[in-house]
Amino acid sequence: MSFDDLLKELQGQKSVEEEQKEASLEALFNDAFMNEHTRCESFGEFLAKGNFQEVSTREDIDNLPEELFDRHVARETDFPNWKSMLNAATSAHHGK
Repeated sequence: MSFDDLLKELQGQKSVEEEQKEASLEALFNDAFMNEHTRCESFGEFLAKGNFQEVSTREDIDNLPEELFDRHVARETDFPNWKSMLNAATSAHHGK
């Protein structure tokens, strides 16, 4: 960890993007979050329902066509797009 990263952490100034990168998909999209905001019981079920079984990391999601994944999110969740879903999950995860 660099000095700047340590300073940001100590000051509580990590950006949402930095926090999103640190948490795993499983931690962010736990079953409770998925049950509350989607029609699926787990993140794995959500991915399978959209035929995204090959997705296992955030990088995999970043490599998907954005419009395609956004449509799946809009259809199966309370969110209009992936970024909204990711931000809500990150906030919920760090609000515990």
